[in-house]
Amino acid sequence: MKKRRKHWTKGDLILNLVVYTTLIFLVIVTLYPFLNTLAVSFNDALDSAKGGIYLQPRKFTLYNYQSLLTRSQIFHASFISVLRTVLSTLFCTFSTAMVAYTLSRKEFVLRKLFSFIYVLTMYIDGGLIPTYFLMKGLGLTNNFWVYVLPGLVTAFNLIVIRTYINGLPESLIEAARADGAGEFTIFVKIVLPLCKPVLATIALFVAVANWNSWFDTFLYNSSNPKLSTLQYELMKVLQTANSMTGSLEQALSQAAAGTVNTITPRAIRATMTVIVTVPIAVVYPFLQKYFVHGLTLGGIKE
Repeated sequence: MKKRRKHWTKGDLILNLVVYTTLIFLVIVTLYPFLNTLAVSFNDALDSAKGGIYLQPRKFTLYNYQSLLTRSQIFHASFISVLRTVLSTLFCTFSTAMVAYTLSRKEFVLRKLFSFIYVLTMYIDGGLIPTYFLMKGLGLTNNFWVYVLPGLVTAFNLIVIRTYINGLPESLIEAARADGAGEFTIFVKIVLPLCKPVLATIALFVAVANWNSWFDTFLYNSSNPKLSTLQYELMKVLQTANSMTGSLEQALSQAAAGTVNTITPRAIRATMTVIVTVPIAVVYPFLQKYFVHGLTLGGIKE
């Protein structure tokens, strides 16, 4: 049996033209800033100061990356950033899911009280100075675990996971209890596999937040170089560049005096942006796979 060809009307053609034009425009608007930053990072710093750099470097160089990546502290700080991101993501996601499952159980008589307390933390904050003294009193200053422990359970992530768990069929949990499974077994073997989509989303939120964080390093671990993170080190490099390279004329005079390679704050910002963005951009497609897998696994029938 032959398939009938679809006859495109004038309205269909106009609609498709508008949709595709809009999508192409959104792609350009989304990609252009990153491609421009990438081009500036690979372009000579003084040449970039002249302007006119769009999608490709005009005077290609690797000196911008060499000036940052050859610093002795950068690789150790990168290791600390990766370690805190991995541990925080694993511990925070699992801990938040455990609390969310507990607060989703109707038989837990204090669930409303604890839910109210967690929500209250979204609106009331102790302040910077009391928080610092709290961390100091707990012995978390100059301590790696200050990156992990304070953010184990956050109210927003808790609400998101609890809402997802409330949408799961209660019959699955009741059937597991009838078979003699305990609460922890039910949580690990039934609830967690069905929650993969929301857990992957929360894991991405936590990973990005920890990877980009530098202020907690400044507050609690700035006196210990062994606990410095990549973002904190790059922030210090940028501050140094802003103070030492006060003007473009100074950089030009340095080049005229024989300093061939000169780096400017704009080049440092572009290079820093690429360095801190690429790891997350590389990890995201792998996490996207778990989104799809979790959605498929979560498709159940009563």
